[in-house]
Parts: sequence; C-alpha cells; structure tokens
Amino acid sequence: MLDSCKLKSACNLPLICNKKIINTAGTSNAEVPLADPGMYQLDITLRRGQSLAARDRGGTSDPYVKFKIGGKEVFRSKIIHKNLNPVWEEKACILVDHLREPLYIKVFDYDFGLQDDFMGSAFLDLTQLELNRPTDVTLTLKDPHYPDHDLGIILLSVILTPKEGESRDVTMLMRKSWKRSSKFQTQSLRLSDLHRKSHLWRGIVSITLIEGRDLKAMDSNGLSDPYVKFRLGHQKYKSKIMPKTLNPQWREQFDFHLYEERGGIIDITAWDKDAGKRDDFIGRCQVDLSALSREQTHKLELQLEEGEGHLVLLVTLTASATVSISDLSVNSLEDQKEREEILKRYSPLRIFHNLKDVGFLQVKVIRAEGLMAADVTGKSDPFCVVELNNDRLLTHTVYKNLNPEWNKVFTFNIKDIHSVLEVTVYDEDRDRSADFLGKVAIPLLSIQNGEQKAYVLKNKQLTGPTKGVIYLEIDVIFNAVKASLRTLIPKEQKYIEEENRLSKQLLLRNFIRMKRCVMVLVNAAYYINSCFDWDSPPRSLAAFVVVEDMLEDEEEEDDKDDKDSEKKGFINKIYAIQEVCVSVQNILDEVASFGERIKNTFNWTVPFLSWLAIVALCVFTAILYCIPLRYIVLVWGINKFTKKLRSPYAIDNNELLDFLSRVPSDVQVVQYQELKPDPSHSPYKRKKNNLG
Repeated sequence: MLDSCKLKSACNLPLICNKKIINTAGTSNAEVPLADPGMYQLDITLRRGQSLAARDRGGTSDPYVKFKIGGKEVFRSKIIHKNLNPVWEEKACILVDHLREPLYIKVFDYDFGLQDDFMGSAFLDLTQLELNRPTDVTLTLKDPHYPDHDLGIILLSVILTPKEGESRDVTMLMRKSWKRSSKFQTQSLRLSDLHRKSHLWRGIVSITLIEGRDLKAMDSNGLSDPYVKFRLGHQKYKSKIMPKTLNPQWREQFDFHLYEERGGIIDITAWDKDAGKRDDFIGRCQVDLSALSREQTHKLELQLEEGEGHLVLLVTLTASATVSISDLSVNSLEDQKEREEILKRYSPLRIFHNLKDVGFLQVKVIRAEGLMAADVTGKSDPFCVVELNNDRLLTHTVYKNLNPEWNKVFTFNIKDIHSVLEVTVYDEDRDRSADFLGKVAIPLLSIQNGEQKAYVLKNKQLTGPTKGVIYLEIDVIFNAVKASLRTLIPKEQKYIEEENRLSKQLLLRNFIRMKRCVMVLVNAAYYINSCFDWDSPPRSLAAFVVVEDMLEDEEEEDDKDDKDSEKKGFINKIYAIQEVCVSVQNILDEVASFGERIKNTFNWTVPFLSWLAIVALCVFTAILYCIPLRYIVLVWGINKFTKKLRSPYAIDNNELLDFLSRVPSDVQVVQYQELKPDPSHSPYKRKKNNLG
C-alpha cells in the first residue's frame, strides 16, 4: 500500500511528500529531481469501492468513476447500479507525457436524465510510484466543500512503466519534425478527413426530438417560434420551426456519426425565429454520450440552462462493430446459460415481478440480397434501421453493395407483446436524407423463434413488394400472464409517425371499408327486425324472452355526447377544405378499423387475443355466478372514483377499447402479411451454391 504522502484528497491541493515539497509557485525545495519527462504507461485496475456515499432516495447510489490527467478525462468506468460497495474490476491503460500532473479520481452517482451527483474525489501523486512495480492503492474520497464528511474509499492497483521504444530524444525529435513539416501535417489532416468521408466511425447516435415544455416567451405576444440546433463535433442539425407556441411538438429524428470511442458531448441550443432580425436565444443543454449505455434507447428530459423550460429527447447509441456468422449462432455454453437465465426471468412463476417487463426480443440482422440500386453507379450504400415502438437501432453502412452483410445483433425489452417489429433498409446519402429501399413489419406474436427467414421487402405503405429480400433471425421470450394484463392498458404512444395526407385512393379505400361496416350493421338491423315480425317463431320467441329479461334486470341510460364546435381562424380556404377532407378520411379509417377489429377478434386473426377474450368471458361469467352484480358494480365504481387519488398521473382508459386497439384491422392484416420470397433466395440454396 502507498503511504499517506502518496495519496492526496481533493481538499489538499499542495502535494507534500517525505522526499520533496512542491509549493504553489512550482519550485522544488528538495534536491531530489522528479522523474525525467517522457512517455510512460500507467496501467490501472479499478478494484472496488467501500462505504460510498448514498445519493438516491432508497439509501443507495449508482456509482461510476472518472480518471483525469491535466484536466482531460482519460477513462470512465461502467455504472454499478444500487450499490455502496461496488466491484468494478476494470482495467485501463493510460499514456502519460510527464509525471508532474497528478491523477485525479472523481466518483459520481448516475441519475438517468438528470445531473449526476458528486460522490467524492482524490489525487494520486504519480511521482511517488516506483517504476515497473505493481502497487495497491487506497484512496480516501473527500468533498472540497465538506472536508469533514466521510465519503468512503476506492481501491486501485497501479503499475507505472516507461513506454517501450519511446525515449526522450526520439519523442523530442518527433515533435520537432511535426512542427517543421507543415506540409506533412496538412497531408495527415487530409487523410483524417478521408477516413471520415469514408465513414469509418465507431457508432451512430440517433436522436429523436419529441417536444419542448414551458419554453421562454421571446415575442411581444407572450409566445415564441422555437427551433433547436444540435452539434456534435463538425456535424450539425437544425429542427423545423414551430410557430407561436411555448410547448412545441417536433417529432423529428436526426442521426450523428460517432468517431470517438468514449463518445462525446452533443451541444443543444434552442432559438426563437425572428423575421428580419437576429434570432433570439432561448436556452442550451448538453448530452454526455459517454454516460449513456449503448444499444438502448434513453428518454431524457433536459432542463434548458440560461433560459426556461425543458426539451424531451430520445437518444440511442448503436455501436458499428459487427460480429461473424459463427458468433451469431447460439451454440456456445455461455449463450445457453444466458438463454436459461432469460427463460427463468420470464417464467410463469415470476408473474408479479416488474409487470412492465413483459419479455425479451433478440433480432439478428444477417444480410440482404438483390436490393434496389439508388445511386447513379448502379449500386447502393445500404444500412438497416430496426424499430420496436420508440426504440430505434441502426446497423453500419455497407458501401457500394446490393447484397450487404451486416451480421448485427440487437436486443429489446418487450413492454407490449402486441408490438410490431419494423425493419427498414435505407440508402445512405451524404448530401441529403437517406433514400428508402424497403421495409418489413413483423408482429411479435407471429415470430417463429430461432428460424432464419427471408423476408420480402415492401414499399412504404407495406401494401406491395419492392426489390430485395432481407434475412432475419428473431427470438421472442415473454411471460403470457404479464402480456395479457398489459393488453388491458393503453398502448405506448409512438412519437415518430408519418403525418396523414389527403389521398384520393386512401379516401376511397376508407369509404369502401366504412360501407362494409355499415352494411354489416344494416343486415344486423334487418335480422333483429325479423325477430319482431315473427317470420321465424322460434327465433322471435327467443328474442322476446331475452328482451323481457333485460327490461327486468337493467336500467337504460341515455348518454349525451356534447360536441363543442371548433372555431376556425383566418386561414386560406383551400387549406381549410384540405384539413376537413383529411379529418373525414381519418374518421372513416377509425370507424372502419373499429368494426374490423371486432370482426377480427371473433375470426381468430390473432389467436392469442381470441383466446384471451374467451378466458376473460369465462372468468367474468364465473364471477357473475358467484358474486351478485351489485357488489361487482360497487367495486368497479370505487375503483374508478379512487383511481386519481391512488395514482394522480394515471391515464384514464377503457379496458375494452384498449383490448380492441391491439387487434389488427384489415389494412394492418395486409401490411403484416408475409410475402413469399423467390425460391432462389432460400438460405439453404445459397449455402449449396456456395459449396458447389
């Protein structure tokens, strides 16, 4: 262990040692010289922490550690959730120019979407380390503002070695040659730019700008015309302008390329558009990508600094690294153990453990064949986007290829088993937005686990095929009881959806669908009327008995729907007519979809939902048989009236309508229907051809 002179807390800035004393002026009062300047390698093993400070309400913390030298962050550990005695066992290799700069250790508590809490810091004097000798270090964490507080300790193992092949003379010679040869430096920068233009990035950052809340009013009318700017390094994006509002709804999506392995910081600024003048500044915030886990969508609510209000974002980091086909197969013992753990996690015995965690989805995006040529060269630069509700992950781009191989594995937590997995292939274009190449939509309940399938790509409306097929292997593991319970609550809102536009073809289709539903109701009315005309005495007698029973047991209620007339402002008549037509088109779609969902519930379009309806009816019948109706109505009324008291932020819902919202309409049935691929696209035939 190092003695106390080697370890300095954050509150003791002057570095004091038995061998020498360095004062604040930087002069040495001792005769012992510091280690020669040069290149050193510092190998650090972050062992564990003990008795760390609690920063969360539950009396725990989610600690992680930062290492800094000369004010620059050189390493950041992983986050250990809900633990005051975390065990990291992480290794870091750091190159050090000279030993005069101490190693600064800082511990934080991770808070999702909020500012991370400080948990203490300490210094390590590198000049006191013996070369080529492993040393165990115990660091006492302190807070400069509260030096008396006990914040726990951090345990490290360090070893300092001179970097092999790097002497002082060679290092100085290299630095001089860099300064002397500006031409060589320019060429290196050009090579770096070439690498960036070749898009050799380490990952992709997908940002969805959802909305703003309570933004600062910048105009004389008490409103603003806000828009948002994003910047990550040399990459910039700008959102659309939302006129006259303090609570804008953008619903826009942007993709950044991540060149740094540890991530970076995205600068976000909000502005008010001012015609003819300089735009007004509303506020700014930042997103530290190194604090976010990869392959996961994070919902962030960021407070605007130097202003007012919040911005709500979805941020997803996707690594660009690929895996081989052998890595994709689930044959290793480790993968089998992991699968067993997942099966245990969603077993029927764990029904009441985290009801929101319904299941687990793994998607293997293997390759595509015969894609559409989007470039003038007859090739494309395809990449793939995998979406499940608001979770959005991307593959890397394969350049100049119509038969790309991605070999990428994605995992999702399933919140609703009735969700639809959407896989879209795009052609990357540096000068404008990506070109659409094809898309497939796969309901989770229709997936056959562990089977590699070729899916024919469809057009944007998912109504017909387009060129190319994509090979996917999908596994779904879920708890059926949790999935059934989640069916009776509102669906998760999808933030990014295409806006409905007026279409003559779509309007005609919705009208025909509506006509079919009306004809079903008309035929039902004729059938009921025939019961009272005694065309069939047995049928009329049965109807008479049912009506008589209903009149005795139930009271009729008259529901009055009050419709408030909407006042239209001074707008162009053409846009007003178009808006009315779009509304009619949407209303026809909603009414027709409602009728089709009722029909599809009874014709077993989705067997899971049909069985669920049968089980629910059986349970309800048993309850009615055992418990008087007045008690059931009393319990139901108490639950409805006290729901807001028990859960103030709960969303009002109707369980029957929530159930029907999961049943696909006839249009969705067509969209989710798999098209048969060409036999030449069989994976087995492809393997045979490769062998031949």
